[in-house]
Amino acid sequence: MVRSSSRATKAPTQSPGAAKTTPQLSRRQASTVLALVMWPLAAMSFIHKVLLVPQNKHETDDFTTVWEALHRFRAGIPVYSENYNTVDPHYLYSPGGTLLLSPLTALPGPGLGRLFYIAVNGGAIVAALAVLTVMFGHRLRGGVWPTAIFALFGTEAVYNTLLFSNNNGILLLFLVGFIYLLLHRRDILAGILIGLAITIKPQFAPLLFLPLVRKQWAVFAGGLGVPVLFNLAAWPLMTQPQEYVTKLVPYLGQVRDYANSSIQGVGAYFGIPGPLILLLRVIAMLFVAAAVLLLLRYRERDELMWATTTSSILLAGVFLISNLGQMYYSMLLVPLLFTVTRSRSVMHNPVAWLGIYWCMSSDVWFSDRWEWPGRIVEFCRGTVGWALLIIAVGTTAAVWWVQDRRTAQRPAPSSDDERSSPTPTSTKEGDSTHDGLSQSHR
Repeated sequence: MVRSSSRATKAPTQSPGAAKTTPQLSRRQASTVLALVMWPLAAMSFIHKVLLVPQNKHETDDFTTVWEALHRFRAGIPVYSENYNTVDPHYLYSPGGTLLLSPLTALPGPGLGRLFYIAVNGGAIVAALAVLTVMFGHRLRGGVWPTAIFALFGTEAVYNTLLFSNNNGILLLFLVGFIYLLLHRRDILAGILIGLAITIKPQFAPLLFLPLVRKQWAVFAGGLGVPVLFNLAAWPLMTQPQEYVTKLVPYLGQVRDYANSSIQGVGAYFGIPGPLILLLRVIAMLFVAAAVLLLLRYRERDELMWATTTSSILLAGVFLISNLGQMYYSMLLVPLLFTVTRSRSVMHNPVAWLGIYWCMSSDVWFSDRWEWPGRIVEFCRGTVGWALLIIAVGTTAAVWWVQDRRTAQRPAPSSDDERSSPTPTSTKEGDSTHDGLSQSHR
């Protein structure tokens, strides 16, 4: 009896062939490892798109067009003296935008100036992604920032922006800075930034809806006042500024049938009847309006999600419904993509990501075997992408509204139910609460 009771219990031994468990990485460790993986990929993608791609020959060169127009402005030569009947890149900026961009003439020649301009736009894209990373609560030392750089620099939007030497990168930084300053109540700076963006591209004007509904009047006034002031200042400095109204504005009112992914542009290219084009535009307008109105409930409950989603849906609506929507404008929808990391986001809808694929992917759908179908898909993919995104946002916001209504209409438990329900005698939270109360009375 004594010998049996004193006998030690042996721990079970693991067989030599049994698999050993490997501890998993914590969230912080996984983020650090992801950063180590993604930074080399992001750096090489940045170098490829900024240094190599723009050096390849291409018929579209937006910077040279801007450079020549700005030098005409500086030399006192009429700026809007182009032949707008050709398909060559045209100078499309207002007198105020011309004055704002005129410091570019200080660059040492069009060759070096173009390289510098491309580098600045590439850096602006990286900076905008950094601001978005911080806005959504992620560390810059983690893996989100380099992953976003690698992903975005693989899109058609960044590829063509840098290849064409366009200014979409700077405009993306303006947009992100505007949202950041708006939410942090830095009204004067937010108004200046959105005003500068509108001066360069009036397509940003619908974003004044955000400060309007938040009653941030200084932002709204700045967004209107900055472009007005720049245009008033530029008008007497420009030779024949009235040609902006008599020549360029009528051209901007036309619908071109090339490099135009808006509903009207695709309709003009494929010869779609005018009434059908109008119907599609009206449907798109209704979806945008419904999405914007349904999202209004979140402007205080989840202001970051609301601001990024509403700004993106407004811009997507402009791209789809206006006279001109070029696919590389889709870069300006990036703030919406960051909402996928939040508990409530329209980007949890797979249809939204299908739309992002069509309007941002660098995949080319031209086909040697299926020539005509491939041509249709390639020319329509930006249009389809924006439309799917608008539909996804509108339907998701509608589902949220229905769910919130059902939750609000659900009857609260009656007092009889509360009396009959058993009271737990010991819970973890209850114990800690009672302990805290008892300690407070000691």
